[in-house]
Amino acid sequence: MITSWKNISLLSYLLLALMTASCQSSTGSDAQKEGFQDLNAAQFKEKMATRGVVVLDVRTPAETAEGKIKGAEELDFRAPDFQEKLGQLDRDKTYLVYCRSGGRSSSACSMMEEMGFKNVYNLVGGYQGWSTEN
Repeated sequence: MITSWKNISLLSYLLLALMTASCQSSTGSDAQKEGFQDLNAAQFKEKMATRGVVVLDVRTPAETAEGKIKGAEELDFRAPDFQEKLGQLDRDKTYLVYCRSGGRSSSACSMMEEMGFKNVYNLVGGYQGWSTEN
């Protein structure tokens, strides 16, 4: 009986150690994080100065007609072929994505992450946040 308690204790300890190690390995720094990152307006603007980035506006044509970030490419999130068009983009480029308030762009960034895009950034607060800061 004592041997079985020792085995259970040892097994419990090993399981706890394994769980702790897996949690620590999944919480790396942002530099190691894969997928997309959220940026505020100032960080977004700074990142725009990087050569070769693509600013992607995922609002509707009616929304972009009211104003947009200079140089942004338009790709309507609500269009039926949005995901297909997203899949045609170059996965090696860096994308700065925004919408009106940050919801659709966050969803678009998640889709891009699932499609294998590595350098994707979401503008927190969207164009509304951008407009008040710039």
